[in-house]
Amino acid sequence: MGHLTALPLDFAPRTRIVFGEGTVDQVGALVRQYGGTRVLLVTDAGIVRAGHAARAERSLDAAGLCIQRFDRVTENPTTRVVDDCLAVAREARIDFLVGLGGGSSMDTAKGCNFLLSNGGRMEDYWGVGRATQPMLPLIAVPTTAGTGSECQSFALISQGESHVKMACGDPKAAAKVAILDPELTLTQPPAVAATTGMDALSHAIETAVTKKRNPFSQMFSREAFRFSARGLRRVLTEPDDLAARGDVLLGAALAGLAIENSMLGAAHAAANPLTARYGVIHGQAVGLMLPSVIRFNAQDAELRTLYQQLAIQAGLIHDGRNAWAATTALLEYLDGIRDLAGLPRSLAAVGVPAAELQPLAEDAARQWTASFNPRPVAAADFLEFYRSVLHNGEKAPHNIEAPR
Repeated sequence: MGHLTALPLDFAPRTRIVFGEGTVDQVGALVRQYGGTRVLLVTDAGIVRAGHAARAERSLDAAGLCIQRFDRVTENPTTRVVDDCLAVAREARIDFLVGLGGGSSMDTAKGCNFLLSNGGRMEDYWGVGRATQPMLPLIAVPTTAGTGSECQSFALISQGESHVKMACGDPKAAAKVAILDPELTLTQPPAVAATTGMDALSHAIETAVTKKRNPFSQMFSREAFRFSARGLRRVLTEPDDLAARGDVLLGAALAGLAIENSMLGAAHAAANPLTARYGVIHGQAVGLMLPSVIRFNAQDAELRTLYQQLAIQAGLIHDGRNAWAATTALLEYLDGIRDLAGLPRSLAAVGVPAAELQPLAEDAARQWTASFNPRPVAAADFLEFYRSVLHNGEKAPHNIEAPR
């Protein structure tokens, strides 16, 4: 393998991780430990139906806490949802938040925290470090294994009218504790397990190569990919395998820590417009776009070495001499997971017309994460990414050849 440059870093772990079966039952004691007395539980209707909200509330009640529930979180939460959550939080005079659910619940809890603690509108916090006042403590309890939001200081909130996603980040918004309980993921529908699992894989892969990567982020990226890769296939074929679910849940959290320290890249920049314009589920969108971005980045020798490390770490290839073969193995693994999960293979399959590729490419080039891709990427490159998966009905070979 070639020499890898150690890049500058600023590492400050902000979130305590509590992992294990049944750990959701510790939420009440943990809220008490961090000084909470009046708690807002932020969740969605599906989590209530699954019984997870009631289980968390029993723990909170046993700790002697006052509890208010907000269960109107929607997928890809908008500023309107955050405003509704804020109204409930203010009326209940809360001093602590618990986000229970997928990334949408945790993002809504963070968004509410920004406004409750600092005032204003979500647009005021679009960017990094714009909260001037301390924020309330938050415990994040994921019920899906994918977003890694429990280990990030960003809230992804969509504007109410345009549905443009705003990344609102501040170190003060990070959860005090992330509770990772694999039992909570058993109720995921197979389609949710597939799309969130693909999201976790994409986070691990993208963070491993971004411009902001550093020794800490790469440690998290490699371990995130190892756990997610070894667990996801078993989750898809044996959904009751609790150990496999624990692997993917822990992998997703580690990938969240990697994002927190290195950001994401062009695959997410290409995926976001597909969700905003066509409602493509995020995990599907990033799963479609990631292979094209890997092939693009792999033209760089150092990036090939990083992809090679991921493939070796996860046991996808055992001969460490050929970085091209390792990258091909990585792409073939992603193809296999996508097909096993029944995720779409092409943009046409999710309703994207050829005539819209240019506007999509221009939108993707403006996405914040595009600026962190390790190779410079422009609208023309995104257009090629989209074209490569517009009609991808037959599995294309992934043999990557060195540039001539």
